[in-house]
Amino acid sequence: MEGFVQRQHLEYPELTMFQMVERIACQYPKEPAYEFYGRKTSYGSFIKRIERAARAFIAMGIKSGDVVTVCMPNVPQTLDCFYALDRIGAVANMVHPLSARSEISFYLNVSKSKAILTLDMFYEKVVDASKDVKQPVTVLTARIQDELNPILKAAYVLKKGKEYLRFPDRENSVLWADFLKKGTNDIVLPEHIFDPAKTSVILYSGGTTGVPKGICLSDLNFNACAMQAREAIGEEFRTGLKMLSCMPCFHGFGLGINLHTVLIHGACCVLMPTFTNKSYASMLMRKKPNFIAGVPTIFEALLHAPGLDKADLSFLHGMFCGGDSLSPELKKKIDAFLKDHGASIQVREGYGLTECVTASCLTPRDVYREGSIGIPFPDTLYCIVHPGTDEEVPAGEEGEIILTGPTLMLGYLNDPDETARTMKKCSDGRTWLYTGDIGRMDADGYVYFVRRIKRLIITNGYNVYPGQIENIIDAFPDVSYSCVIGVKDPRRMQRVKAYVVLRDGVKGDDDCRRRLMEYLREHVASYALPREIEFRDELPKTLVGKVAYRILEEESERAGEDAPVSR
Repeated sequence: MEGFVQRQHLEYPELTMFQMVERIACQYPKEPAYEFYGRKTSYGSFIKRIERAARAFIAMGIKSGDVVTVCMPNVPQTLDCFYALDRIGAVANMVHPLSARSEISFYLNVSKSKAILTLDMFYEKVVDASKDVKQPVTVLTARIQDELNPILKAAYVLKKGKEYLRFPDRENSVLWADFLKKGTNDIVLPEHIFDPAKTSVILYSGGTTGVPKGICLSDLNFNACAMQAREAIGEEFRTGLKMLSCMPCFHGFGLGINLHTVLIHGACCVLMPTFTNKSYASMLMRKKPNFIAGVPTIFEALLHAPGLDKADLSFLHGMFCGGDSLSPELKKKIDAFLKDHGASIQVREGYGLTECVTASCLTPRDVYREGSIGIPFPDTLYCIVHPGTDEEVPAGEEGEIILTGPTLMLGYLNDPDETARTMKKCSDGRTWLYTGDIGRMDADGYVYFVRRIKRLIITNGYNVYPGQIENIIDAFPDVSYSCVIGVKDPRRMQRVKAYVVLRDGVKGDDDCRRRLMEYLREHVASYALPREIEFRDELPKTLVGKVAYRILEEESERAGEDAPVSR
């Protein structure tokens, strides 16, 4: 298979993620690595914080290969913990802090985590989740106020923090600040061991079945992604420049691009733990970041954010969109907004999957072909094949997008069958990742996303797998069966809608809807909750008796809800 590959080749050093950051810290110890609500941490101080946390993990008994779950937003303790685990060869299991209790239990069980780090505001949920875990789990509890300057700290404690001051208050729970005290200087840190076949990070996606899958990624995967992204971006990444790091750390895009890519090139991460239109606009104008990377909803919000009507955005060097398709109409609006506000750039669209960390394809600077998601990163080969085969289709014809390169995952956690369905060794001797997406490639190597094979809803940049939500709904005692689809939403791009058929004799009234939603909140992450539940006597079926979800999507589209592509 020929496909298309960038002629440029990069040399990837045999270093861990921590070592890549340490290398920059040795060169620029006084430059800021990250900033959190006005408080800056230099690269030199960052390394000291990481190593202190690493020694504390050793004192706890965490060793190479052990798994620790990080259930955190973008706050300083997250970065300290993530790189500390990498420093000692442990595994960072990254999960969404808004996950439902049962989901957190699943993540802890499937990864065999020995500890979990979370914020005090999520403490009770995490402790409850740990009760359903097979192995003992230590809960480490961090507090935002510990990373704020004195004035902001006092204000935060008065407004929010006082609600959580009694935590941690259970057995096997430790305050992060107390945990760090165990990291004394007499504890010897292990030698660095770079192993491209070793799992260093676990992120989660739905795989081909919609059941949450742990994606095992290595140091090489992340370092290669960061180095490739820098070359594909084509802009100077150096000290003195800033990235507005609003994409979350439990997301491949957030961890791989918003954080690790920035840190190994000496720039500064402006950490945002939460996102609202108001906070986004305020942070944008106060911090004047040079780079922004996010999902379409973030950039759509830019058009309506308060306080930006007369803003000068000439400080922007790059804006990169991923996580969902950017419509040509929205791109035109964003580009016009940037031009009207003094920016000399265009929004650039990327494409990727968590199975290859994040983006692996990006539109070139100042070059745009409508509908294209760009050209592959250096050392990354894309090919369009007849779905499920390694038979390449001619240029311009549609087929399944497959790709290969140094960012491909090691495999799905404890799931060789799913791994074999997704990663296949083809006739050219290479292992290729089958994306489950239909696309095409023109004669110049530009890739075009067409539609998805697998059912998937993308809301606010998060993947929601309808089959997973349907399984949970169908387990509710009053439900016979259900179907979940995504419908167009002006703010989220898509929202989740559930069609539900109740058991005989059950009335589909407001009380039933309330009880079903209460049940769902216990088992489904808040971002994946149905925003609408419609009760029906029956749902359309296919010839083989399956629920015809595409008919429901078409119905919603005709009704003005404009159902999306789903996989």
